[in-house]
Amino acid sequence: MLGETSIVNDVRIEKWVYGGDALARIDGRVVLAPFTLPGELARIDIHDDIHADLNEIVEPAPERVEPPCPIFARCGGCHYQHAPYEFQLARKVEILREQLRRVGKIDYQGEIDTISGPPLEYRNRSQFHIADGRIGYLAWRSHDLVEVKDRCPISSPRVNETLALIRERMQGPHFPRFVRELEIFTNETEVQVNAIETERPLARAFYDSLNSVVALEYSTAHGNFRVSPHSFFQVNRFLIDPMIDRAVARAEGDTALDLYSGVGLFALPLSKKFQKVTAVESGTSAIRDLQYNAPQVAADQSRAEDYLAKLTATPDFVLADPPRAGLGKSVVAHLKRLAPPRITIVSCDPATLARDVAALAYKIDRVTLIDLFPQTYHIETIVELTSA
Repeated sequence: MLGETSIVNDVRIEKWVYGGDALARIDGRVVLAPFTLPGELARIDIHDDIHADLNEIVEPAPERVEPPCPIFARCGGCHYQHAPYEFQLARKVEILREQLRRVGKIDYQGEIDTISGPPLEYRNRSQFHIADGRIGYLAWRSHDLVEVKDRCPISSPRVNETLALIRERMQGPHFPRFVRELEIFTNETEVQVNAIETERPLARAFYDSLNSVVALEYSTAHGNFRVSPHSFFQVNRFLIDPMIDRAVARAEGDTALDLYSGVGLFALPLSKKFQKVTAVESGTSAIRDLQYNAPQVAADQSRAEDYLAKLTATPDFVLADPPRAGLGKSVVAHLKRLAPPRITIVSCDPATLARDVAALAYKIDRVTLIDLFPQTYHIETIVELTSA
């Protein structure tokens, strides 16, 4: 939370850092400011803590561009729309390398491959807050709602169509005023609307009025995936196939283990390369979808650490796609005990990734930054490891 006092100061921006801010220094003190570019002279309001608010850009960098979204810098969803996309990618590679070095003490000198797609209209899943007859996103570092009056540039066309339909329904007398947050998920043909926050259950008629399906079928080059409400699925509609291709490209052997498998995004393609694949997933909705999507896979509804604790046979290949918290000490300890020859980690947080890779003490074979979240600070990384 920002402090009560503030001081206006001009600072020279040094670099972007993980989390969406840029770093500057005043008399040796580090301050973090949003929506700026390296090299710019920015006037900022400095508070009692490390974070500052941007007041104005005094000297803009030559790379600065006009954001495609009219509510950018007020909405908290995007952080980098003021920068060209290639500039964003280059800085993300630098941030990833810095996180490996600073958090994991990993001085990785190899190339970091980059896989990217279109920087706009990529999200197949978006969440919107509702308050006082308005729908939109929460403001930057705030719980205030910023209304999306037209369209969200990073969301897919069908997400925006459904957003417009919800906005229209909100003007009518029958819209449930007790709904606080809705999620729109789409394959660009069907739409699944999920209630994320509501004061009481919604009738099926509400979902029918938005043409919402209960379970959505998502097609990829590797097969079709049923995705039920509350089951996780990747959000970048352009990069799902490239992501799968890279994650399983060097997987080989007879037995594979897929940890945090979700609906089977990696387990299904792995089943075409291995004699036996075991997929471990703790979520009830996801495990049911997994069993439907890949019946040839041995599905185990367990926490990864609990499953590994009972495992004695070493798999030839392990793929892990953990949540933001990473693998953690227990999973790392069991993987070191089992010592599979190859491990691939698909990570959505470079800090926990650096911690886990350092603790595993495997050799880094290849690092790929796959930019699932253009215009934001979020970094998705695929790290392929071989036993040292």
